[in-house]
Order: sequence, then C-alpha cells, then structure tokens
Amino acid sequence: MGDDSEWMKLPIDQKCEHKVWKARLNGYEEALKLFKRIEDEKSPEWGKYLGLLKKFVTDSNAVAQLKGLEAALAYIENAHVAGKTSGEVVSGVVSKVFNQPKARAKELGSDICLMYMEIERAEVVQDELIKGLDNKNPKIVVTCIETLRKALSEFGSKIITLKPVVKVLPKQFESREKAVRDEAKLLAVEIYKWIRDALRPPLQGINSVQLKELEEEWVKLPTAAPKQSRFLRSQQALKAKFEQQQAAGGDEADGDKDDEPAPQVDPYELLEAVEILSKLPKDFYDKIEAKKWQERKEALEAVETLAKNPKLENGDFGDLVRALRKVIGKDANVMLVTLAAKCVAGLAAGLRKKFGTYAGHVVPTILEKFKEKKPQVVQALQEAIDAIFLTTTLQNISEDVLGVMDNKNPSIKQQASLFLARSFRHCTQATLPKSMLKAFCPAFLKQVNDSAPEVRDAAYEALGTAMKVVGEKAVNPFLADLDKLKLDKIKESADKVELPGKKGGGVGAEKKAPAAKAAPPAVAPARSSGPPKKAPAAKLGGPPKKGKPASAPSAKGKKCPETKEFVETELSIEVCEERSAAVLPASCMQLLDSANWKERLASMEEFQKAVEQMDKSEMPCQALVRMLAKKPGWKETNFQVMQMKLHIVGLIAQKGSFSKTSAFVVLDGLVDKIGDVKCGGKAKEGLTATAEACSLPWTAEQVVSMVFAQKNPKNQAETLNWLANAMKEFGFAGINVKGFINNVKTALGATNPAVRTAAITLLGVMYLYMGAPLRMFFEDEKPALLKQIDDEFEKMQGQSPPTAFRGARKGGAEEDGEEADEQEEDGGGAPDVMDLLPRTDISDKITQDMVDKVGDKNWKIRKEGLDEVAAVISEAKFIQPSIGELPMALKGRLNDSNKILVQQTLTILQQIAVAMGPALKQHVKNLGMPIITVLGDGKTNVRAAAMTTLQAWVEQTGMKDWLEGEDLSEELKRENPFLRQEVLGWLAEKLPAMRTVPSDLMLCVPYLYSCLEDRNGDVRKKAQDALPIFMMHLGYEKMLKATGKLKPASKEPVSALLEKARAVMPAKLAPPPGKAGAAKSVSGGAPATLYVGVSFILAVTCSFVSCSDNVSVLSCKPPHFSPLSRCQGVLGKKAPVTKATVKDEEDRSGVIFILVPNGKEQRIKEEKGLKVLKWNFNTPRDEYVDQLKTQMSTCFARWLQDELFHASDFQRQVKAIGVMGERMEEELEGTVSCLDLILKWFTLRFFETNSTVLMKVLEYLKLLFPTLSRENYHLNEYEASSFIPYLILKVGESKDVVRKDVRAILTMLCKVYPASKVFPFLMDGTKSKNSKQRAECLEELGCLIENYGMNVCQPTPAKSMKEIAVHIGDRDNSVRNAALNTVLAVYNVCGDQVYKLIGNLSEKEMSMLEERVKRSAKKTPAAAPPPARQAAERERPQREHPSNPNATFMRKPAQQPQEDVPNKLNQARAQNAVREHSHPSIPKEFQLDLDMIENDHTRVSELPDLVQHKLDELLEPIMMPEPKIRSVSPHFDDLHNSTASTINFVISQVASGDINTSIQALAQLFSMESLAREASMGVLKDLMHGLITLMLDARVEDIEDGQQLIRSVNLLVVRVLEKSDQTNILSALLVLLQDSLTTSSGSPMFSELVMKCLWRMIRFLPETINSINLDRILLDVHNFMKVFPKEKLKQLKSDVPHRTLKTLLHTLCKLTGAKILDHMSMIENKNDSELEAHLRRVVKHSGNFSGMKSDRGTEKGQDDRMSKAKVSDILSEIFKKIGSKENTKEGLTELYEYKQKYSDADLEPFLRNTSQFFQSYVERGLRVIESEREGKGRIQPSSTVIPQHGLDSGSVPLNGEEMKPAVYYERLKILRQRQGLENNSRGDSGPMRPITSLLSKPSVASSTDMLQSKLSQLKESRESHFQQEQSHSHSPTRCSSPSANLDDLKKRLERIKSNRQ
Repeated sequence: MGDDSEWMKLPIDQKCEHKVWKARLNGYEEALKLFKRIEDEKSPEWGKYLGLLKKFVTDSNAVAQLKGLEAALAYIENAHVAGKTSGEVVSGVVSKVFNQPKARAKELGSDICLMYMEIERAEVVQDELIKGLDNKNPKIVVTCIETLRKALSEFGSKIITLKPVVKVLPKQFESREKAVRDEAKLLAVEIYKWIRDALRPPLQGINSVQLKELEEEWVKLPTAAPKQSRFLRSQQALKAKFEQQQAAGGDEADGDKDDEPAPQVDPYELLEAVEILSKLPKDFYDKIEAKKWQERKEALEAVETLAKNPKLENGDFGDLVRALRKVIGKDANVMLVTLAAKCVAGLAAGLRKKFGTYAGHVVPTILEKFKEKKPQVVQALQEAIDAIFLTTTLQNISEDVLGVMDNKNPSIKQQASLFLARSFRHCTQATLPKSMLKAFCPAFLKQVNDSAPEVRDAAYEALGTAMKVVGEKAVNPFLADLDKLKLDKIKESADKVELPGKKGGGVGAEKKAPAAKAAPPAVAPARSSGPPKKAPAAKLGGPPKKGKPASAPSAKGKKCPETKEFVETELSIEVCEERSAAVLPASCMQLLDSANWKERLASMEEFQKAVEQMDKSEMPCQALVRMLAKKPGWKETNFQVMQMKLHIVGLIAQKGSFSKTSAFVVLDGLVDKIGDVKCGGKAKEGLTATAEACSLPWTAEQVVSMVFAQKNPKNQAETLNWLANAMKEFGFAGINVKGFINNVKTALGATNPAVRTAAITLLGVMYLYMGAPLRMFFEDEKPALLKQIDDEFEKMQGQSPPTAFRGARKGGAEEDGEEADEQEEDGGGAPDVMDLLPRTDISDKITQDMVDKVGDKNWKIRKEGLDEVAAVISEAKFIQPSIGELPMALKGRLNDSNKILVQQTLTILQQIAVAMGPALKQHVKNLGMPIITVLGDGKTNVRAAAMTTLQAWVEQTGMKDWLEGEDLSEELKRENPFLRQEVLGWLAEKLPAMRTVPSDLMLCVPYLYSCLEDRNGDVRKKAQDALPIFMMHLGYEKMLKATGKLKPASKEPVSALLEKARAVMPAKLAPPPGKAGAAKSVSGGAPATLYVGVSFILAVTCSFVSCSDNVSVLSCKPPHFSPLSRCQGVLGKKAPVTKATVKDEEDRSGVIFILVPNGKEQRIKEEKGLKVLKWNFNTPRDEYVDQLKTQMSTCFARWLQDELFHASDFQRQVKAIGVMGERMEEELEGTVSCLDLILKWFTLRFFETNSTVLMKVLEYLKLLFPTLSRENYHLNEYEASSFIPYLILKVGESKDVVRKDVRAILTMLCKVYPASKVFPFLMDGTKSKNSKQRAECLEELGCLIENYGMNVCQPTPAKSMKEIAVHIGDRDNSVRNAALNTVLAVYNVCGDQVYKLIGNLSEKEMSMLEERVKRSAKKTPAAAPPPARQAAERERPQREHPSNPNATFMRKPAQQPQEDVPNKLNQARAQNAVREHSHPSIPKEFQLDLDMIENDHTRVSELPDLVQHKLDELLEPIMMPEPKIRSVSPHFDDLHNSTASTINFVISQVASGDINTSIQALAQLFSMESLAREASMGVLKDLMHGLITLMLDARVEDIEDGQQLIRSVNLLVVRVLEKSDQTNILSALLVLLQDSLTTSSGSPMFSELVMKCLWRMIRFLPETINSINLDRILLDVHNFMKVFPKEKLKQLKSDVPHRTLKTLLHTLCKLTGAKILDHMSMIENKNDSELEAHLRRVVKHSGNFSGMKSDRGTEKGQDDRMSKAKVSDILSEIFKKIGSKENTKEGLTELYEYKQKYSDADLEPFLRNTSQFFQSYVERGLRVIESEREGKGRIQPSSTVIPQHGLDSGSVPLNGEEMKPAVYYERLKILRQRQGLENNSRGDSGPMRPITSLLSKPSVASSTDMLQSKLSQLKESRESHFQQEQSHSHSPTRCSSPSANLDDLKKRLERIKSNRQ
C-alpha cells in the first residue's frame, strides 16, 4: 500500500512512465479521461505526452498496453501535434501490437494507423506497414495486409499510393502461410475495385491457380466505381457532401457518380522496366544492313519481340532508332517497313517520354512514307507516329508536320492532317495554344480548298477536332475567309469528335458540370444572393495578364460595349452636316469656313465648348471631325485656329465613341502638323488620344506609313519621337514590329540627321521591350551607324520598360476574352523577336557526304566535316530547326577521343543555338543532354567550353525542357566528380530564377543526396549549395521523405543537412499576377465557384478585380458591399469546415490577446535555434503564412485570427485592425506580449496591393508606437528585424499619403528603438531599385543625423557617408537631391570634416555638393541651429544623448548675442559644446537641464535645477600620475660627452619593441639641450611626423594606458619643440605642413596639429629670434609659397594654413623690422618671389620696428587716430576668434596684445551679453598668457598644443618640472567653476559687479595688470560670497574628510534649489 500511495500522488505523465505496471495502467486511464476532456486541440497540455506516446503502445504489460492503446488513439484523434509521433508510434504498433494474441489489441493498433492517416500522415503509415510485410512473424504480416486493405477501402486510391503496394503484392502470394495468401487475395480484390485492369500486368507472374481465383472474384465485383467513405481532416467539405448524399438517398448519390471519377491509375507506372539493348542479337546491325530481305526480317522480328515489353528501361537507343528509320525510309520491301514501324511503335510505347529524344528523327521519315498506298503499311505507320506523339509535344514536331502539309502527294497531306486530328484529341487548351493554331490553320485552310476530297475531309476533321478542344471562339478568327458551307462541315466534324475520357456533346460539354457543387459551405450562402446566371466563369487564380483591366476574369465577361471595337460606316458630307448642326450652335457652323481668321477662331471656341458639354452617347464623332476637316480644314493658315482645331480632335477622341473611320479623317491632318513648331504639341496630343481610342498598334501603323509617304523630314522625325514616347505610355503589346523595322531602316538611311536621331531613339525604346535580339535586324548597317545604335542600346542596358498607363480603357478592342489571354501567354504581350527573323532551311545543305565526313575514322577528315558544317551555319546566319542528320553526327563527336574536335563541336553547337533561336527546344533531348555529359571531361578547358555551350542553349530554350524526363537524373547518376560539381553548380545558378519546375526534378534528389556524401570535397560543397535551391521548389517535406530510401548511416547526416538548408532556403519567386490562373474557364448557367488555395496571390487577384471599371459580379449587393467582395462571386477559398454549433459565432466581447507566459521569449528562442523559419524573405511564401498562423493560434482569439487571415474580404481585415486599435489601451499587456506576431502580420500586408488595408495598418502603427513609448517599452532585435526592413519597403510607395505615414512612423519608431539601429536598415533601403525608396531613405537618414548627431551612423560615420555619397551621382534627380541634403545635414553637424568622411568624389559630384553647401550657407543664419533641430533636440530620448561625443562632430558654437530664451539656451548648448571639446575627459556631472528650461517658459527667469547625478566619483582620491622613467645606465655620465656615443646608446632604447620605453628614451635624449640641438631638420621632420601620427592613431585609445601614453607623447612633443634647434624645428614643421597639405589622402587632423606646433613656435619667437637662421626659414617659406601661392592657399577647405603663414611672417617682421628683407640671400629669384612682395607690404604697413619693443607714444598716437568703427571691428574679430574652437588661443593672444597696446580700450560692449563661464575663460586665458610671457608657466591653458583624443596639455609640465599637488587643486577649482559650483545665485544680497564695467575702466598701470587684478577681485568676491553662505548654514569652512566635502556639496545644491523658490 505504501508503494501505491507513493505513485498515486504523481502527475499523470509521470505515472505513464512509472516502472510499476499498475501505476502505468492508472496513468493511461487518467490520460484517456484527460484527452477526452481537453477541448482545445492546440492546448499546451498535449506537448507533455509527445515523447511518451510510443511507450503507450509498446507497454510490456498486456493489460496496461490495451489501455495505453485506447489513450494513444484518443490522443491522436484530438491533439494538434499528434502527427509528429506517427513514425515511431506506427513502428511500435507493427512490431509490438500486431503480434498480440488479443483481437482487441490488433483492432486498436489498426485504428491507430487509420487515425494517423486521417490526420494527414498516410505516407508515413503506409511506409511502416509495407516494412512490416518483411517481418518474419506471419501474424504481423497478416495484420499489416489487413490494415492496408482497410485503409484502401475507407480512404480510397487518392490517399493510399498503390504503386508500392502492388510492387510487394506478388511476393505475398508466394508465402507459405495460408493466412497471408488469403489476406493478399482480399487485398488484390480491393485494389482491383479501384484500378481495375491496371492490376492485371503486375500479377501475371503469380501462380495460375491463384490468378484464376482472382479472376473469378474480380468478375463478381460491381461495375460502379467505389467511393471514399472516410476523409482526411483537410477533406471535411467532401465529408459533408458525402453525408448529405447518403442522407438524400441512393438515387441522388448515383446521379453524381461521374462528378469525381476515381483517379485513373496508369498500368505503366505499376510495371518494372525491362532492359532490352543488351538482349539484341549480336549481329543485329550487320543483319539489318544485309542484302537478303529474310535476314533483315529476322533482325526486325527479334527487335519486335523485345519491344513488346510494356515498359522498357532507358538507354542509348540512338543506333537502333537510326537503323529502324533507315528501313522505314529506304527499304523497298513493304513488309519490312511495316515490321520496322511496329518496332518503332513498341519502343515509343515502352520508353514513353524517354523516346522524345528520337522523335524528331523518325517523324519526318514516317510522314514521307505515307505515300505508300497499302493499308497495312499505312496502319502500321499511323500506329507508330501516334505512339511517338505521346512521347513528345506538338510544338516539337510542328515544323516537320507543317513541312509536308503542302506536299504534292495527296496521301501525305491527308495522313498528316489525320495525324494532327488524332493528336489534337490528346491536347487541351493549354497544350494547343493560339500560337500552334496560328501555324496550322492556314495550312488546313489551304487543304480545305484542295482538289482531292480525301485531303479536304481530313482538313475538316482536323479543324473540327481543334474546335472541339479549344472552342469555337479560339478557332473562328482563323476561319474568317471560309464560306458558310465549309464552316458547317467543320462544325459537323466537331460534333462527331469524342475526346478521350469525355462523352461527346457540344463544344463546351466538358465544362458543364456546375462548379457550385464543390463550393465550401462557409461561402455558399454569401454567393446565393445573386441570380445564378449572372455569376461568370472564372480562371482559377488570377486577373487578366499584364495588368489589363479586370472587367471579370471570364470568357464571356468581356462582351460589353466597353471592350468591343466600335465600328461605323463612312457617312456622306450631307449627313455629317445634318448631325453636326443638331449638336453645334448655328453661328459655329456658319463661321467654320469664314475668310476672317478671327471669326474662324470664335467658331472653334464655340465648337470646343459644345464638345466639352456633350455626352458620350450624343456625340457624333465622325460628323464632328468631318466638319473640322471642312475647308480650309487641315490647310488652315492661322496657327491659333489650327491649335484649337487639333485640341478639339483630341477632345472628341477622348470623350466620344471614336472609330477608325473617324480616325482616318483626322490622321492626315495630325501627321501633316506634327512637325510644326507651334502646332506640333497639339498634334501629338491628338495622335495620343486617337491611339487610346483605336489602339496604338493600328494608329502607329497608319501614322508611320503616312509620314514616310511624305518627304518632310521634320514630320518624320517628330512622328518617330511621338511613337517612342507612345510606346512607353501604352506598352508594346500588339505592335507590328516587322513593319516598324522596315520604316526604321528607311529613317536610318535618311539624309536629315534629326530623322536618323529620332529613329535611333525609337530603337532604344524598342530595345527596352525586345532586348538584344533587336540588333540582329541591323547587322548589315554601316559600322558608324551600328555604333550609334549600340551606344543607344547601351544607355538602355539594365533599365526595365516603364509601366503602361494608357490604352487600358479599350485594351480589349483588338481581341477579347481568352484570345487576349492566350496571346499574352504565348508571347508575354511582346512579340517574339526571333519569330520575325527570316530563317534559312539548311537541311538540303547538310548532305550525307558531310555527315559521313563528320563520322569518319580519320580525325583530319572529321575536322574537315566539322569545318564544312560551321561554314554552312555561318553563311545561313539564322536557320530553321530542321537540320537533317546533323544532330546525331554532332552527338557522336561530343565523345570524340580528340579533344580539339570536341571543342570544335561545342563551338558549332553554340553557333546553332544562336542561329536557331527558341526552336532549339526540339533538339534538347538528343543534342543538348550530351553537352552535359561533356561536363565530366578531365580537361578544364573542355569543361569550360561545354558550360559556355550549355549556357548558350539554355538562354534560347529555357530550363524547363532540360528538367523534364529522366535524362538529367541519369547524368547525375554518373559517378564523375567533375560532371557532378558542374551540373550542381549550374542548377544552383539557374533554378532560383524559375517560378515552377517540372515534377521530374524530384528524380535528381537521390543523386543529390549521394553527392552530399561524395568523397570529393568540391562535389559535397556544390551539393550543399544546391540543397536549399532544390528545397525551394520541391519543399522540405518531400525532400525529407526522400531520405527514407537512404541507408541508415546516411539518413541522419543528410537529414541534418536538410535542416540547415531549410533555415537558409531562399524565397520562391511568386508567379506574375497575370499568370496566376492555372485552370480552365468554367462556363454555364449555374453559379461558378472555384477552389483556390490559401495563397498570397489571392489577395493580389482580388485587388486587381476590385479596381476594374464597371464590373458587376453580383447583381444584388449584400450589406456592406465592398469592391473586394465582388471577388467572392468569382474566387473562393476552400475554408475548413467548422462544427455546426453555437461555437461558430464566438463571443467577441472577450480578450483578443491571450497572455501566454514567456510566449514571446519561446518564439525568439525557437527562431534563434532555427526550429522555425527565420522571418526573412523577398516575397512571403505559404510556409511563412502557415507558420505565423500556427504561432498566432495560441495567443490570438480564434475569431480575430480568422478575420485577420480572411482571404476573400479585405473589409474583415480592416475591421479586425480597428478592433485591435480600439482595445490597445485596454489590452496593452496582451498587445506587447503578441507584438512580434502583430508586426509580422503587418509585414504580410505590406506585400499586398490593397490600399485600404495598408492605410488601416499604418493608422494602427501611428497609434501603437507612441503608446509603447509612453510605456517605456523598447522593441527587441527580434521584433525590429522582422518588421523594419519591410516597413522601409513601403517608404518607396507611389502614393504620397502612404509615404508620408511611413516617414511619420519611422520618426515614432526611434522612440522605441535606438536610432543608431534604425540607421543600418535605412542604409539597406538605399540599395533598392526603387528610386522613390532610395530618395526617402536618404532623406530619413539626413533627419536622423540632424536629430541625433553623427553617433547614429553605423557601423562608422566614414563608411556610412561613403555609401550615402555614392547616391550623389544617381541618375534619378530626387535621389541626388536627397543624398545632397543628407550630406548637407552632416556638414551642419561636423563642418568641413564631411569632406574627409565622404572620400573621393568625381569633379561633377563634388561641384554639386559644394554648390549645395554654399546655397545653404546663404539661406541659413549662423546664429542658431534650425528650428527643426531644436524641436528634435527637445524630443530626443535621453538614452540617445552621447555620453562623451567626439568633439570632431560637434556644431560650431554661435557667439552672436540673442534676445529670446530658446536662442540663449542654444547658445548655452553651444558653449557646453566648446567646453566638451576643450575638456572631453571631464564628466558632465553638473550639466544644466536646458531642455527642461526651454520647454518651461513660465520659470525661465529663475535659477534652473541641476541634473541629478551620482556623486560617488567625487569621493575617489585624485591619483597623481607618476612618470615611468627607466633608470639611466650608470655609464651615462661617461658617455654623454660624446654626442655620437650618446645617440648610439639611446638608439637601443628608441628601437625597443615597448612603446613606453621608446618614448622615455626619446624624452631622455631631448632633455639635454646639447644633444637635442644636434638633431637635423630631416630627423626632426621624421620624428614629428611619427609622434603626431601616433597621437592620431585611434587604436592607441583602445590599449590599457592609452590616455597616459598620449600625455607622454604630448610632453615629448613639447620638449622637442623647446629643446631642438629652433631653425631646424621650424623648417621641419613648415615642410611637414607643406607635405600634409599636398597629400590628398592625408588626415586633416594631421595638418591641424602641425599648425598648432607652429603657433607654439611663433609664440616663443620673441625669446628665440636671435638663435634662428632667418635665411633658411625664409627659404622654406618661399618654397612653401611656390607650392601654395596665395590664391591656391585661399582655395583650401580651411583658412588656418593661410593665417598661420601670415602670422609667422607678421611676427618675424614685427621682431626684425625692415632688416627682414636682408635675409633673403638664399632665394635665387627674389624679384619673382611672392614672399618678398608680401614682406614689403607688411613692413610698410607696420612701420619701423626696433627689436621687440615699440615706441609706446607712437602706438598711443596711432590709437588716438583710430576710428571707433575700426576698434569695434578689430575687437569683434578678436572675440569671434575666442569663441571659435579652432582659433580660441589665437584670439586670446591677440586680445592680450591689444590690451597691451590700447590700455584704455572699452571691452564692455563685447562682454555684456556673454555668460560668466565665458568671462572666466577670458580671465584665465589672459592670466596664462601673461605668466607664459613672464616665464612663469605653471598653469597651462585648457587647450594648448594637442587637445585631441582627450589630451589636456595642462596635465603635464611643459618645462619638465614636476607638478605639485597645489597645481591639481587649482585646476580642480577651475573645473568646479566651469560646472557652475562657484557661481553666485540670483538672490545674492551683495550684487556682483559686472565684469564689463571693471574691464572698461582705463588702467593707470599696465592694462594687462589692471585686467588681471579686476578679474581676480571678481573671483575673490565670488568666493567670499560663498564662504558667507557656508557660515550662515553652519558648515565648517574647510573639512578634510571626503564625507564632509560631500555633505557640503549636497547642502549647497539644496540651497541653490531653495533659492529658486
């Protein structure tokens, strides 16, 4: 009991696998109850038992097993996931249940197998049962056969595949066990019910007694075909119909027995193939050539016996067929001819499609042999040619048959027609297309008038058969010239024809079965609302081809006035005048021919008004245009009247029923005026309107013939130009190319260049539609003209023809209904150019002698024969497909032992491909397949030639013919690694471009699997590459099933590779909308309903149908009738039948999203683990839709999912989206949990054309993303990657409203997904072929950069900008503009740095960019960022702000004073940018919340809050950097006296692999002035180049001590500048600057740093001037100015080099005065030097200087003479420099010097509106300059030599002294001041004196001293104020502990906040 109590507490699933059988029994019982109780077939509870189900059926305890079988059956019946267990469970049933003695167990096992079949797992179950037949236990075998019999009886032969069953059946009759034999007999009887006599051949080999017993049983069977009584889950509609028939009674059921006949099983498929080639007599080929007819007869009889085998194994029958053909064609003995014909018939019947290779060789011979009169010969030939027809296609033998249709011999003509009549019976509308009728009908019509009655009768029969097959409508256009008597005979013949499998009757007899019987119940009520006769028949799939207006996709739906050509007779002038008078004012009629042009003009105006107001039905078009043509008519001399007349012609053509009769009246006048300068435009408009009314092909033909009948070159040129444009607008369909080609050739030969140019332009447009073959028509033109044509074609290369937008109104005027469809099916709407080429028949030139030469034993003669063949083909240029004996001869040469001849043969085959064109298809099997064999050749060059030939053939024939049949699989079967890798590579390249493939491709799969395990690595790789491509077409399930035939060792690795391939399987190309239809039209009086699969095309179809004009599918509109609901009358979906219970109408008030714990996480995990398809496709395939449905089923309300996936009524989808939007707030948590699925569903809608649904989706998204943003929800990568790329597709939508919404959504998206991650998606969008999408993506990129700065550019700004800059050269204007705007946005962010980022541009593109930058500079004020930028700054999420942005990408600060608050805030931002640039390493801990202040205008006058940050960093002690200096060698003192020895010693350290050691060694070297001065100019140049390059290297920052290393290098640079020989270092820097500016690839930062070093040298010139060799310096400056003259220097992107040079020369002049001119001794041509002129100007301007100091009195006098305006300008310039981040140091220096010169200058106006930070900055800067001038360089400026990469030169001593802690403390105080901690509050009791007032007072002593003292007083007063506040708050003045400092800071912050209140 204790044990029982233990397992009783366990969960059910654990009980089911317990070791105690009682526990398991109890578990099975509870599981059975549970399975019956669970209502939801997709409940997660089912998943727990997936792995246990096999244990249920294989339980070792018989009692428990019985209960387990019951539970398993309940599970399989109810669980959605049960199908996954089918293989293992059925295997367990076969091995462990079928051998049980209990009948109940066997019965349950059998029921389980049948239940698996019901849930769509029939194939798996059948395979396991057939495997069970090999079991040694007869009980298992008997039960397996019994189960198979039951399955066949219940499910029928549609579900149970009989071929494998029949294959193993004979073996069961040989069993020793009687029970097995008896059960096999019952199974044979059951099979016979379904396939009848097809079972006889496979069972012919069994025991005769058994066969006799079977025959007796078969005779007893009823003749009626059995019916399926049990149905799959997907066949519930059939089940409902079956039950309805059963309930209605037997009569009705019997009446419907012909509706769905049982599938006819072909006995051929059940047979085993017999190999006969090896069984031929050894002397067969000798005997067949023997002179004695008896020997020949013996040989033929041997073949006849072998050919009687019903199924033959494939092989090389070429020689045998040739021998038989020779007998048929040349043997004089008619008995042998008959025998040979029977052999051919036997071979064709036994090989079937495999015989198609030889059909082309035999058919011409048989047709010629029909001249024989003897009936037995004719009959044998008829049987042979009929058997051959079944192995090939009508198209392949059409040329041969047409060749004999006009033979002189009437018997041949008669038999050819009769053969075609018999052949047509096997055709359908698809296999007998219009193109075939077009070829055959003229020949039949010729025979109808033949003198021989038998020929006429045969032609009548053939035409009647064709009419029966395709319908009268398709044939009648070709019979227009026949009289009624002959037409009646043809119709009479048609009535007599009985098609195979049909019961005769009228033309449409086979179509009369009403499709409504197959209608799913779910849709039937909706369709019954309209009268039955109104429902048109439809094609199963799609709208009319090529986007024609879908008036209704039916054969009869186009019989309306809209689509019929309007025909009218020519009216007399009197009638025209009478009709015109009825609609035109009397005054208008009177003045039409007035002599006064003004009266004629007034008449025309009245005429126009009248026409505009007329209704279409009232407008007499012909009468009106004849009035216009009335004298003066088209000879009108006044251009105004003529213009109006032409305009009226266009109006009439547009508004009225304009016939060709009316068009003839006006075309002459339009053509005559088309070249007129003033009237030409109106004439072209008139022609376009005429073309719309009467079709472009007809109009163009008339116009071109008229204009070339004239001799006016202007008219000819303009006509051709109009025609070129019209082709783009109307499309190319129906154009008579041949006629145009002749006219174009005439135009090309014209003397007028305008006509030639227009002709070439027209050819360019035609090239868009016709492609490269168009050039073939002009091969004979002159080379110069041909080059012009080629150039025009090259311009069009890669462009696709524009979408036609005209001509749709009457597009069906030429032909209606199916005719138009068929025409487009055949030619795709465009003419086949190859059909227009004149072709030569070379069959008579391919002589027997030539063929014999090609097959000769001597290779030289073979080569001679091949040369002759090549010459014949070259001479003919374009050839007909009949090439006699040549194919077999060339085939033999492809395996020639001489490889040179093989290559020559391949070259000839390439020639044939080009020369023969598409007709090459008929030679694919006999000549194309041997090319593939050559791919296995050992020589690389032969294989390459074979691949080139193969590609040339495929280009002409397409891939379909190569994939049909077993030929390709036979090639792959060869175990040749070269052949396999070449073929697999070729297939992997070609198959992705195919929309559909023949089913025979499946035959290649076993060999593909063997290639996956090939020993050759290349073969394996090619096979793995081809695997996803095969899967794309065949499907994963089929390919997985094919692994069942592999060995167990191979199955697992191949299955694993299939799983991998499934993940990367490319999307299959969707069929074009026009070709979606796959079924015949259904006509008749009953309502038409079609089954169509769930597919993406359905929605497209419906949207096309909904857009059609005047469509009336349903006469009675149901409630809420929408355009798309019309589709329901035409198109339907096979909807799953739901139970007829109340649950059909679910309660929709419940939740729409079901919260599944961790549901989204699980989906992400599954996709990452490749357990489901990754949501990545070009076009959504059905697998993706099904997968999404499955995922949504667990978390979407059932009704909502049904609505969302409703295939036929888009309004249901719109309504569902509306409900989701309404409940978003209410069910936000559910929305978020299902967000990934919602977004995926939206992506499917993006691929549809229904704008209503699309707009609703966008509306929902605009509501969704702001809601998510408010909830602080951020999209994860999984959600974003499956949605954003598809959203970006719609940004290129043609409709503005859609694009606008998508752009708005992208903006919102950045609030829930980082902009930096959206950026790469947009970058991908710029690669689209859609120019609108490229432009919009570029614009959006620009917005992102404007709003978020350069940090959004991913992966790097440089890479992104280079990709963006490529589009500046785009051919589309909008894309170019968008790219320029984006680059401009970058320029606004980072200035001239943009030129470095975008890389090299062409001169044209760079000029466009520079022009755009200049224009924007004029338009945009420099004061503040644009308002859009400000708004974006306000909206920008906090997380997007870069924490430490690179200073390179910051905007330049605006220093101009602004009055309004927002601009002041922008100014503050700009100053913060300066601060960040100067001190990028300082954390922004006390940054003002400027965004909050800007938004809150009510409190802007108060002190703003500080952004709250963690202050823990302040507690960390300041780490003093300790210099890492290696110990100097003890022998250094001994060595330092010798400079050379010292250098040798240090070199070992400089050359060290450790960078720190090298830098320290150099520092030691330059610490001694005597050593440092030894460095030459060249050495210093190289050293400075290396050091600056090192500092600019971004990788330095990534190493551990990167910042410390940069500081060390900075220190070393300063030391080199100070200690080196000043002449050498100055020269080195000048040369470096010159080199860096010369090199375009150099970094701009490099030049900048070199110039900063020069500025530092210039600053120290007063101290070093005496030690400098001025002659050398001036020589270097002279050389610099030679390379960069003044004008060239000014053209540089930056003006800093120019200013640097000027400052250097100005300083030298200032220090030396006029003596500077004496130091130009080293310059050779001083007079030519730009330098001397510059120096003279400077000396003259500055006056006489004496040394460093100037006369103060003189300066003061100059100051007195200065005007106030000039002073203001100078100071403005200085302060502008101080505010600029590049020139701030220079500005401070100039301000210092200015104050030195003009001590009484008033600075107040310039400091009044600046911030306190700026004033502090000026104070510190002046103090630093003064201390430097006095040699007290302790505190360094914040930006000295090199501020990049976070380097602050103030952090290291410039003079080599160690820095004291006091210096760091002083710097800390400065930092605190910068962050605002030292500022006074507004509410201070002692108001602070403004700094400007202190600075403006004249100084008594030195002006600099005065400025310094005043600034110091200001600082001290500020500090004393803070100390007073501290004493008031009882805080200690100074606290040494960190915590006290922290408390102090916190209290001060609180006090600042309280002051605001």
